[in-house]
Amino acid sequence: METIIHYFETIPSLHRSLLLVGGITFFWVLEGALPLFKLSYKKWKHAFPNLFFTATTIVINFSLAFLLLKSADWVQINHFGIINWLPEMPLWLYVVLGVVLLDFFGAYLVHFVEHKVKSLWMIHLVHHTDHNVDTTTANRHHPLESMIRFAFTLFGVFVVGAPIAIVMIYQSISLIFTQFTHANIKMNKRVDKILSSIIISPDMHKIHHHHMLPYTDSNYGNIFSLWDRIFGTYLYLEREKIVYGVDTFPNEKTNANLMELLKQPFQGYRKPTNSEEI
Repeated sequence: METIIHYFETIPSLHRSLLLVGGITFFWVLEGALPLFKLSYKKWKHAFPNLFFTATTIVINFSLAFLLLKSADWVQINHFGIINWLPEMPLWLYVVLGVVLLDFFGAYLVHFVEHKVKSLWMIHLVHHTDHNVDTTTANRHHPLESMIRFAFTLFGVFVVGAPIAIVMIYQSISLIFTQFTHANIKMNKRVDKILSSIIISPDMHKIHHHHMLPYTDSNYGNIFSLWDRIFGTYLYLEREKIVYGVDTFPNEKTNANLMELLKQPFQGYRKPTNSEEI
């Protein structure tokens, strides 16, 4: 465990970039071999706006990374935050607890808030208006959302008291999970259901991308499913009944246009409607 901690304390930017590119490439290939849905789209054309937003997310996160480093160093030096106030524990438990709590602040909480605050929903809408969810959808976030998510993660570092090694471990796991859960891959239903009792499985997250309420407002987690289960936001829907997109923004051509997506947060507020009986 000490070796892992040391590696992530000083993880090179190149390694983090390789993790991103390697993850997208791996799941991109897997989608071709084991597709969940036979999506009728030109994959590279569909990927263009999504990869553009992935690039803006990378630029924003790398530009602001010094704030994470400074904050993580400060909480460690000053023994501040939840995991530093608890009784002494084994190193592995310290790391696991830190990652689980960061997953709450950096993924579940910000995601929940984005769905409940009108102005933030309009920003987050860019992620939901993809009609062909695949692994490139994972980081389809408007630049404004990337900054919002960074702010929540930074807040989480303070509250949790996470040193930089735990922050980097969390972000690396989070990156792989978001690519995994968005990937258009078919997993055995029973296996998927079992996995969803502990972690966010592909089917569990894709329910969140269903175009109507209440499913759009469910399954907010990214790594661990316990937050959805604790706060009552877990819902189940058979994968065959999932329809991607947002019913109040149904124009697939507009939702695939980069310039339209950049302007999307500034349009009038429209929330998905309640789902019909399914």
